[in-house]
Amino acid sequence: MPDAPILVINTGSSSLKAGLYARVDGEETAVVEGLADNVGHQDSTATLRDAKGKILRRENLLLPSQGEALRIFVRWFAELKLPQPHAIGHRVVHGGPHLVVHQRITDDLLQTLRASVHFAPLHIPSALALIEDTQRTYPRLPQFACFDTAFHRTMPEVAARFALPQALFEEGVRRYGFHGLSYESIVHQLGGALPGRTVIAHLGSGASVAAIKDGRSVDTSMGLTPTGGIVMATRSGDLDPGVLLYLMRTQTKTADMLENLLNRESGLQGISGGTADMREIEVRAKAGDRNAEMAIRIFCRSIAKTIASYAAVLDGIDLLVFTGGIGEHSAQVRREVCIALQFMGLALAEPANESHAKTISTIDSPVQVMVLPSQEDEQIARHCHELMSSGILP
Repeated sequence: MPDAPILVINTGSSSLKAGLYARVDGEETAVVEGLADNVGHQDSTATLRDAKGKILRRENLLLPSQGEALRIFVRWFAELKLPQPHAIGHRVVHGGPHLVVHQRITDDLLQTLRASVHFAPLHIPSALALIEDTQRTYPRLPQFACFDTAFHRTMPEVAARFALPQALFEEGVRRYGFHGLSYESIVHQLGGALPGRTVIAHLGSGASVAAIKDGRSVDTSMGLTPTGGIVMATRSGDLDPGVLLYLMRTQTKTADMLENLLNRESGLQGISGGTADMREIEVRAKAGDRNAEMAIRIFCRSIAKTIASYAAVLDGIDLLVFTGGIGEHSAQVRREVCIALQFMGLALAEPANESHAKTISTIDSPVQVMVLPSQEDEQIARHCHELMSSGILP
């Protein structure tokens, strides 16, 4: 192995990814990748794969927390005699108004993150807990926080501000944007082939769209939190704020109840009548389930509307990229979104779309359409290597 690996930790609401990434010929390459699913539930599982996707370990385990899942992977790394990491990188969804660049984790950073919990009460506490668990496991290793909001710090004020009083903007109530590590990874993959006007649609359980001008974020659909923007698996996306006032007045909904409604009971799950999995929704729609069909239509419509609005922001679009679990694997979603954008001249090559090819637009389409993998974990490892080589360490 030409380089000691970086341990990359990427936590979700009920999952944990933990992988070792080494730099080979200048690129971040997986040594092993671990995934813990359904953390906090009775049917949780942990799986470890090698760089070629071969399963090295898989067990059904009781994993009450992401920290416990991490300890399982650390034990497996040792049992398989894998190389020791020389640094650790964490994906942190939200750093609040003061943490908007990737940086080394220090006591001051943790204190600032604790003071920003109210900006992302669903995400920051779990990130803090996992960082503290990792510090106990690897007390001597440098650790880095890579923020999903960092990529969007280039947005101009006209995109970042809500139509609210100035004092709230100064307090930090603004559009932050998320999925930044995913967007960064697409920009990196395209390199010199990235055109000046690009829109990227990250479509997964969480979903968002970003307008990229000359490699920099100039607008994005998510806002203060990852709840806003386009329709998602269990999140509502943008709403008339009056809906929340109505529910507070007529159903005496509390903030916690509204948070649960907007983040766990809405989106595809709420529209379809019980499932957030696009694969299952597509099967049900083909069988004639009207609710499933409506869920797909509303989802695709919200994506197409946002992409079209970014054509105005960018003065046209040269490239549209689909990424994320749904973006990479649902030919139907890509088709419906692209059909809605035909007025821009976009022409889809259906055989390429069905086969999930890298380029799915026709040769003469004025808007190129691509399908690229989201490489968040590789991007985290890349940032860790860059921060260490910059002389940040003593």
